[in-house]
Amino acid sequence: MEVDQKDGILVNDREVQAIKERYMGAERKKRKIRRMADKKFVFDWDAMDDTSQDFNPIYSSRHDAQLFGRGHIAGFDIQQQKRERSQFYSTLMESRRTLEEKERAEELVERHRKREQRERWDDRHWSEKPLDQMRERDWRILKEDFNISTKGGDIPNPMRSWAESTLMPEILRIIDANGYKEPTAIQRQAIPIGLQNRDIIGIAETGSGKTASFVIPMLTFIAELPRISEENQMNGPYALILAPTRELALQIEQETHKFAKPMGYHCVAIVGGHAMEEQAFNLRNGAEIVIATPGRLKDCLDRRILVLGQCTYVVMDEADRMIDMGFENDVNYILDQLPVDNKKPDDDEEEKLVDLGGRIRRYRQTVMFSATMPPAVERMTRKYLRRPATVTIGTAGKAVDTVEQRVELINGEEKKKNRLLEILRSHEFEPPVIIFVNQKRGVDVLARALSKLGFNATTLHGGKTQEQREASLAQLKSGQVHYLVATDVAGRGIDVKDVSLVINYDMAKNIEDYTHRIGRTGRAGKQGVAITFLANTDEDVMYDLRQMLIKSPLSTVPPDLNRHEAAQSRGGTGKGGRKKDEIIY
Repeated sequence: MEVDQKDGILVNDREVQAIKERYMGAERKKRKIRRMADKKFVFDWDAMDDTSQDFNPIYSSRHDAQLFGRGHIAGFDIQQQKRERSQFYSTLMESRRTLEEKERAEELVERHRKREQRERWDDRHWSEKPLDQMRERDWRILKEDFNISTKGGDIPNPMRSWAESTLMPEILRIIDANGYKEPTAIQRQAIPIGLQNRDIIGIAETGSGKTASFVIPMLTFIAELPRISEENQMNGPYALILAPTRELALQIEQETHKFAKPMGYHCVAIVGGHAMEEQAFNLRNGAEIVIATPGRLKDCLDRRILVLGQCTYVVMDEADRMIDMGFENDVNYILDQLPVDNKKPDDDEEEKLVDLGGRIRRYRQTVMFSATMPPAVERMTRKYLRRPATVTIGTAGKAVDTVEQRVELINGEEKKKNRLLEILRSHEFEPPVIIFVNQKRGVDVLARALSKLGFNATTLHGGKTQEQREASLAQLKSGQVHYLVATDVAGRGIDVKDVSLVINYDMAKNIEDYTHRIGRTGRAGKQGVAITFLANTDEDVMYDLRQMLIKSPLSTVPPDLNRHEAAQSRGGTGKGGRKKDEIIY
């Protein structure tokens, strides 16, 4: 054997040593073991402990042997072979295709691309989409944009515009002639439900266009019935609208007249304060629509001046207010006078049955608008409404977001009067201005004081005759007087355009009346201001008032009210508080 002069070992032995090192690894030098001191950790370590290939070349040969051909078969890349094979077949197929086949393939690719584009998530706003491209998500966003919430099952989608509605062309022309450019939130949802001949419970902020939301479906309903003639006029009207106050009833009559007159329908208001003979004379030729207050209508029914033998559409506006004013028995008496043969059945399937002539039967339709749901209103709902759809705009019992609420703590009649004069003399607010006082005598006293100081003011309260009340409202609307001093009679349903300021000279006895008072301003989307004089005697409503100010985006809680003990927690109902079993709806 040859001898290597450098190492002094046989060549064969060297080969054996190399083979041994390749497969078994080189001999490790024994690591010097360091004794660890007691209670002391030694961080020294031997470099031979590092077995990484890139740092310690001792283990490189063994790793090279282990990693040879890793991920390959016989050293060939399978993925690369697949790519080359696919490219080969693609080139082969391309060379064999005819021109027609190529065009067909391009057409299929383009069709697939367009389908994917349609199915892809569409982030356009609902207002930018055609009606047939609206998805469930778009309808949900529309409801959120207008703060619409519904319950009751099987609710139709809201209207996006008048043009897209299913209303009669004649009604659409009347809507355009009256200047209704876009439907309000309550109209968008309540009208499609009303067109389905379905009972409705509507809850919406004041000044939101509730009247049109039940008048338009009502006229569509009446249009499918025979005309009032000498043969059927003695059976009474087709539609009945109940309102708690005379002013609200007359205002509803004015709005209804705008739609009913062009269609050839007759509407009559029956309210207190007018002679019974005069109202009987107005009904001599019959009427399709009657607007009434419960007390006067009950008197007409008792005297047989009017019957409800063919009434098929009933509206109760401000139902909770009617109950508060003591009209519960009168309302129940009136509703019991309605015919029972057109009452909706309790079963949904039975309602869908058709008459012998193949025409879908028209059942009685009942619509109720209410801000709260006390037990009496709930009982009425269960008794007279069938499977109603509930529409809520905004938050029930919440003031409109267009009203800035200012609260000032003032004790003493003289201080309140001086502060009132200071506000009126500042000319910060353009007339008309409404000032609310709790007592009728206080209304007259304050109005006389303002008139002596040069402020042309008029009054409105329950002690006035109907002619006087109508004259006061007409003067305010026409601009003859700039200031209206009123009780809560003017708090609900009164629509005076462009009221810039509402002053609560006396704080309302409960938060619901306060909400309706300040709702006389900030109507139809315009901005308004409400200033309230709060005294220590108003502790019953301080907590609710503070909560309402906190929720309002335009208002702030004054420090005096924020620190007041009565505003920290709801301390019982008191004389003006809400009843324990009354539910805000």
